[in-house]
Amino acid sequence: MPSSERSSVAQALTQALGVRFDERSRHSVSGGSINSAYRYSSAQQSVFVKTSAEPRAEKMFDAETAGLRELAEVQAVRVPQVILHGRCREGWFLALEWINFGASSRSSEAALGEQLAWQHRKTRECHGWHLDNTIGSTPQINTPCKAWAEFYGNRRLKFQLDLAARNHAGADLVDRGYRLCEQVRAFFAPYEPAASLLHGDLWGGNWRCDEEGMPVIFDPAVYYGDRETDIAMTRLFGGFGQAFYAAYESTWPLDPDFEVRLPLYNLYHVLNHYNLFGGSYLSQAKNMIDALLAEVS
Repeated sequence: MPSSERSSVAQALTQALGVRFDERSRHSVSGGSINSAYRYSSAQQSVFVKTSAEPRAEKMFDAETAGLRELAEVQAVRVPQVILHGRCREGWFLALEWINFGASSRSSEAALGEQLAWQHRKTRECHGWHLDNTIGSTPQINTPCKAWAEFYGNRRLKFQLDLAARNHAGADLVDRGYRLCEQVRAFFAPYEPAASLLHGDLWGGNWRCDEEGMPVIFDPAVYYGDRETDIAMTRLFGGFGQAFYAAYESTWPLDPDFEVRLPLYNLYHVLNHYNLFGGSYLSQAKNMIDALLAEVS
């Protein structure tokens, strides 16, 4: 269909919800570093909408929709309800319920820790997922694999290292990174993680509290894998207090060697940040690789 014949987002919302939305009700909101983000309002309700003119947005929004619905099915941590997604005059859009956020507290952080542990109790036989998605704007390959060390070494670290090589990271990072991939198994003996349902991108900017003080998580990069990866990322950029960790541990304690694997898991995100933004993430990744290689030398 020609672009001029596509419906506006307001028309699509009106048809889906049975209440009238107007494009003049649209207001820009924060939260759109990759996509544009808006609040659409009718007399009855508001809706959060992401839009993108990028061709890849179709698959990105398909995967985000599936991920939010998979998280919602567990009924552990609250996620925004998907209203609809599809094509529009702007390109592609994803419409979610509008949630009014409130202030976080120790009790809300504790609730997040407990609820996340229950979310992680949802497991599957294989690591990965039925869809590839994105981490930030970087492709994230989720082809299922029974062996976690193989999945993490190849689908996560090696994929980012291949990107880093194309981004001229230099042999001192890339070659040593490939050497680390060959020794990833050493970090998992005798630990054999379950394939848990993961948020996948759980940094401090991807959770808030609703008006009742209950936690909400959003912008996921869902797949099934070692639950330690979600917890490790909460430690990378901050935004989670001691009440969160204490509640998680009391609900489902982590393996005693988690601290050894923590930098291995956060290396994935540091490499991704180098591939997206460059800068000091290169030296940070180098230092992490050197320290990890020293653990297995």
